[in-house]
Amino acid sequence: MAKRPTPGQPAVHPPTRRRFLRGCGTALALPWMASLLPRESSAAGGEAVKPPVRAAFIYFPNGVWEKSWVPAQTGRDYELSPSLEPLADIRDDVLVLSGLDKQHSRRGDGHYAKTANFLTGMPVAKTTGRDVSSGGISVDQLIAQHSRSHTPLPSLELATEPVITGIDSNVGFTRLYGSHISWESPTRPVAREINPRLAYERLFGKSVSSASGKAESYRNLLDFVLEDAKQLRPQLGRDDQFKMDEYLDSVRSVEQRIEFAMRKDPRPWQPAVDEEQIRAATPGVPADFREHIGVMLDLMVIAFQTDSTRVASLMFANDVSGRNFSFVDGVTGSHHELSHHENKQEKIDQYQRINRWHVEQFASMLAKLKAIPEGDGNLLDNSMILFGSSMSDGNRHDPDNLPILLGGRGGGTIDSGQHLHADVPLCNLYVSMLDRMGIEVEAFGDSTARLL
Repeated sequence: MAKRPTPGQPAVHPPTRRRFLRGCGTALALPWMASLLPRESSAAGGEAVKPPVRAAFIYFPNGVWEKSWVPAQTGRDYELSPSLEPLADIRDDVLVLSGLDKQHSRRGDGHYAKTANFLTGMPVAKTTGRDVSSGGISVDQLIAQHSRSHTPLPSLELATEPVITGIDSNVGFTRLYGSHISWESPTRPVAREINPRLAYERLFGKSVSSASGKAESYRNLLDFVLEDAKQLRPQLGRDDQFKMDEYLDSVRSVEQRIEFAMRKDPRPWQPAVDEEQIRAATPGVPADFREHIGVMLDLMVIAFQTDSTRVASLMFANDVSGRNFSFVDGVTGSHHELSHHENKQEKIDQYQRINRWHVEQFASMLAKLKAIPEGDGNLLDNSMILFGSSMSDGNRHDPDNLPILLGGRGGGTIDSGQHLHADVPLCNLYVSMLDRMGIEVEAFGDSTARLL
């Protein structure tokens, strides 16, 4: 199938996307610009330097109506299903995957035990919050461990809703599990950023000049902040400890960016960056969910374009979220409610419309990546954008036959443009993605082999 790789002042007028993206951008200094760094056009021996491969993991909750999602045919000549029709203009760059499962999600509750291990593939501990465990490190964070020395930020974790803590008494699980897919370790979820402006600052920050001594001063200040926070943490309750961890993660991201600025850039390949585009993209805080999703996806595109990070994740919503989708034509209720369709056609029709809207957002992101030239191709060619949910049918809470799409060609090594059915663990795909990120592992999660 595929070649194996070899290692943005707010106006009083009605908001437009352009004005929205520019909101309060003048308050920020010019961000770090990779294009201002020294360029090297070739590697040792005169060989052209290839752009790096990036990976993103985009999660939506509550599964799909499978009959409108899974194509009837496999192979390259498959017909797009109703839910996947938004992929029409980009289908040659998308691999539609069906049959993938998560065996360790077959036990436990309907949602939490499936969300928390979406990127780990391991059993989730049933707990009310004292001894949280996702079963292992998530695949995105494994990538971050290996790429952290090459980019200003090891990884980028985004979401649209705040973390929910406390206990779901109906199932005896901590609600925390429904808010996280990225795990630094089995017991340590990675903080997600839901404010686009703060996410932008985490990516680019304010200019730090090591020559002026500012970087060293910032780093010393951060050392004091981190030390005080670490001393306070043991005195906090479990939920407050997680809130403290989120704060510490944001501080560490600043620290990591400063450290990167203070040393010689290790990358032989440098991205071509449009400074005006980056400056105009400084986002404000959206009030509309549709804008929120769009801006977060745009931030991921810019992060990859500037090589600010090579791995990112985004949760469209927390699991068991009450998000209302009445903004979608023909929908009058919340996604979670409609996913419990009870085989009623009126609910199924609305459920499928929400599925289709999700795919529209994914397709839009891929089109933007493809429109950015890079190397001998485009940014999408050098990316792997996984899009999916932790269950198939939301009414059954079934973790088999997961709805998974993979956009991009992973540096030219993925044979996209087809529907592939394989009754294997989802983690088999993760091992194949790790290969293309230059990370060799024998297995990951519950994998049994490589899928691609």
